[in-house]
Amino acid sequence: MSADLTELYQQVILDHNKRPRNRGKLPTANRVAHGDNPTCGDQCSVYLRLEGDRIADISFDGSGCAISQASASLMTTQIKGKTTAEAEVLFQQFHDIVTSGKEPEEISDLAAFAGVHAFPARIKCATLGWHAALNALHGDASPATTESHTD
Repeated sequence: MSADLTELYQQVILDHNKRPRNRGKLPTANRVAHGDNPTCGDQCSVYLRLEGDRIADISFDGSGCAISQASASLMTTQIKGKTTAEAEVLFQQFHDIVTSGKEPEEISDLAAFAGVHAFPARIKCATLGWHAALNALHGDASPATTESHTD
């Protein structure tokens, strides 16, 4: 990866951390899930409004490190408007990026998190919001915890 691309990706993460998108409780949510990363104390709640099988609206709230907050913000922008199946595909792509460091073939903001693979403890931070969103999509009200996943 070129130095320019690395800097661009760092800027994407910093921007989502400083100016999170879709942050706050969604009053019209019909699905909610919470996530917890006991390793570093990250907390994330995901609120979504499903219309049929499509994510009509989504937001998140919580606290934690810059990686967890930026990832949750980016996640909301990526899966809003998608079907459950499309969101699951995006989760898998994101998971592959953060665990392998392999960038996607298409230029994508998701690739900003490719460097996370070099810091295994941070993989749980990056995927917390995504796990909570999947729980919400599946109607699973049990808290998502990074300790129950192999991230």
